[in-house]
This record gives sequence, structure tokens and C-alpha cells, in this order.
Amino acid sequence: MPLDELTVTRAIIDRFMEKLKAVLDLDVAIVGAGPSGMVAAYYLGRKGYNVALFERKLSIGGGMWGGGMMFNQIVVQEAGKRILDEFGVRSMPYDGEDYFTADAIEATTAICARVCQAGVRIFNCISVEDVVVRNDRVCGLVINWSSVEMAGLHVDPLAIHARYIVDATGHETEVVKVIERKTGGKLLTPSGRIEGEKSLWTDLAETTTVDNTTEAYPGVFVTGMAANATFGSYRMGPIFGGMLLSGERVAQLIHERLKEEVRS
Repeated sequence: MPLDELTVTRAIIDRFMEKLKAVLDLDVAIVGAGPSGMVAAYYLGRKGYNVALFERKLSIGGGMWGGGMMFNQIVVQEAGKRILDEFGVRSMPYDGEDYFTADAIEATTAICARVCQAGVRIFNCISVEDVVVRNDRVCGLVINWSSVEMAGLHVDPLAIHARYIVDATGHETEVVKVIERKTGGKLLTPSGRIEGEKSLWTDLAETTTVDNTTEAYPGVFVTGMAANATFGSYRMGPIFGGMLLSGERVAQLIHERLKEEVRS
């Protein structure tokens, strides 16, 4: 049977429209498909929640793709290795008991595949340009094609609703910056504003990445480097254990919140 290019086109349009319509009203919307965002999506998707992951770039993986300075290897500590093991990512010990290396490409692609298989819908090339706020709580996102943003075109966006939002946009804290700029409300930080990222301190940053994984504004949680930048801690460089653990942590926190809402 000959292939028909119009059937190919209809198939892509129909399936994408089905995918998009399924995420208009979400349990959790995650912005940023780096390691912490993907891990959070995986654990929430496995629990049966309706989860979508929005990434502004064509590729997923955030800083994990490039390893350190484009040497595409990553390092995790023993606690982070546990999560790599769960995703089936091979790792090797290095120089003692608490350093393990893994191939950055294998780690990124293996994690992404498991996220999809957990039922999470991933949308690349989509940027978040605004939030939906009701009664001083974020309850949705305003999205547009990244190419529209890059070209500076005046094209109106679309909106989706979500019970919870996760800012996993890394150093840029893109969602939290929109909230700070547009809502007039105070963040749940010491100053009520974004505290700002500090310089590199690997050991301290790895701990505070998990500690700072929390709600930053009603309805919005931060994870990964976005957590440290929002709450004023350090960056850690190309060690990714804290990122993985932060993603696991934010999924636990949101799961607990969603369970409480069901009980009430």
C-alpha cells in the first residue's frame, strides 16, 4: 500500500490535538524538562496524576545534556545514584565511596523515556509567558510557542489550568519571576522576593537544593536549581544528585498536598 503524505499530516495533527486537549486541566504542570523536572514528572505520573511537562527548547535534559563544559559525563553522589539505578542508568564509582559517574546522554534519554512511559505528556518548544491567578493563588499557565517569543511576534497565547505548578526552569526561575513581576504578592521567601542565586559551592548547594524544594507561592513549588535561586543558595556545577533528589522531593510534597485535598 503506498504511503500518503496527507494521511501522515492528518495523523500528526490529530494525535497532537488529542495530546494537547488532554492537558488543558491538569493535576500538575511542570515547567522545565531538566533532571529535576523530569524526575518530578515521573514520580507524579506513576501515581496516576494528570501531569504535563513544558520545555521551551527543542531538546529536553536541561544542563544534564552537556555534562561539565560539554564533557558529556555527569557525577552523582551515592544518594543520587539510587535514583539513577531506578531509571536503569548505568554508573561507575570514582575515587572513593561517594562519587559515581554516568554518561550524560544515557541518563537524559533513559529518564525521559521512563517519564513518557509513566503517562506524562511532554511538550517541547513551548514557553510559559504568564500565569493564571485566582484568589492570590496560581492555578494555571499561559503558554505560547517558543518560536513566537524568539521572533518577537505579537501572537496571543493560550491558557491551561493546573492544581499545582512546578518551576523547574533552573537558574532563570522563569515562572517565579513572572509571579514576582505581575501578581504584586509576596513570595514565601525571607524577603518576599526572589533571593537570587549565589556562586558555586558544590557541597552546600547539593544539600540546600533539596532543603529549598518547597512551595514558593501558593500553588507553585520550586525544584532543582530554581529552588536554590529562589531561596538564595549556591549553584553546584555538574553534579546532579541534588537535582534528582529535589525532583523526587517535590513530587512527594505535591502528592501529600493532593491527598490532603481529597480527604478534605
